[in-house]
Amino acid sequence: MMSNPQRQLRWPSLRLPVDILFLICCVLLIGDVLVPEIFGSGKSKDYPLWYWAGQQVLQGKDLYPSDPTAYFAFIYPPLPAVLLAIPAWFGKTVLYSVLSLLNVVAWWMTAQLSHAMTGSGRTPNQWLYFLPGLVTISFVFDMFDLGQPNLMLLALMLYGFWLITELRPWLAGSMFALATAIKVFPVAVLPYLIWRRQWAAAVSMIVFTLAFLYVVPAPVRGFAHNAAEMKTWYQAMVGSSSEKGFGQRDEQNWSWVNQSIIAMTHRLTRPLNYMQDDPTKPVPVRTMNIVDISFKAANLVVLAVSGLLGLGFLLVMPRKERRTPRSDAEELGILICLMTVASPLARQYYFMWLFFPMTVLMHRAAFDPRPRVRLWTWLALALAGILMLLALPPFPKDLQAWGNNFAATAVMAGALVWHILHPLGDTAGSQAPAAVELQQ
Repeated sequence: MMSNPQRQLRWPSLRLPVDILFLICCVLLIGDVLVPEIFGSGKSKDYPLWYWAGQQVLQGKDLYPSDPTAYFAFIYPPLPAVLLAIPAWFGKTVLYSVLSLLNVVAWWMTAQLSHAMTGSGRTPNQWLYFLPGLVTISFVFDMFDLGQPNLMLLALMLYGFWLITELRPWLAGSMFALATAIKVFPVAVLPYLIWRRQWAAAVSMIVFTLAFLYVVPAPVRGFAHNAAEMKTWYQAMVGSSSEKGFGQRDEQNWSWVNQSIIAMTHRLTRPLNYMQDDPTKPVPVRTMNIVDISFKAANLVVLAVSGLLGLGFLLVMPRKERRTPRSDAEELGILICLMTVASPLARQYYFMWLFFPMTVLMHRAAFDPRPRVRLWTWLALALAGILMLLALPPFPKDLQAWGNNFAATAVMAGALVWHILHPLGDTAGSQAPAAVELQQ
């Protein structure tokens, strides 16, 4: 296999200023989780829910109500609860510590894998290496503060694609499956694997997803009990949709907190109060629809938009003989952008996944031999960064309702499309096929 210094992963080093800064940030972020729990009134957000789910498993109690239409406190498949039960057995502090350390590992590995898979063939200096983490620090803070797993899911997905380049597709499929069994939206990678004829990875993903959902929890929950809970979960989370909403969180689906393709389309085509994210709190009525169509018609628009985006992605994907490490990185960046906004519920922290496409574009802006391309790539990144800043507390929620992160994702995806359609010439050196591309 062709040697590529950029692809060498490493451990943190106390000799590098950026690594020291990374470790300091990790200590502060872990402190945000543990200090309130140990010295205060207890950590809030999603952490108590994870402890509750783990205790339900340990005590053999149900994770969901028997009625799929009732309110679900825990809206994930059974596997995450089974995994949470292990550290939850030792108490809240141990559970919260384990989750924080997993986020630390995921953050480090996300940065390592992102820089290694940009296809630039260049090792970034310390500050370029640090830049994607700095720009996405608010998303990283959300991961620690809320206790959400999206950063860990991104690390699993990137590691899966890394394993494909290392010709280990079955293990890669297991990474995609684990991410899907924790939080379903990564399942969107399966059609891509099939289209790219990654048969082993696709079959592995299907097999391991079924194993993670039905086999792994069975020794703890009992096969029949787990299967019954899976059915209840599916009916409540996947099989339910109405004008009020979907997936057990009706009040959030159409509100400003959701910047998915589904939510953005419905807010623009139906007179929905985008300020109403909690039915228990009175809020002013604000709508943003530019037309007024029925719920069914809006869903047809969603399908049309999604279909056009998918078709456009297929059209820009290079054929096998034209693929390079650069184009593979750009293609994967576009895929991650689409997966992020294709999730039915795309809250602020979901856009943590922009870390990878952002890193690819930063490498293009730093290392592309074409000066004007470098300039315009930096300008595109600056525009995306400004759009993401509009989600910070000083700015009104209306800006999120209009899709500031959605727009930032579109800018990055558009820049990646430009790069994939305007590759370097054969004389630039990066157009020669390399052994590290996603193998056919």
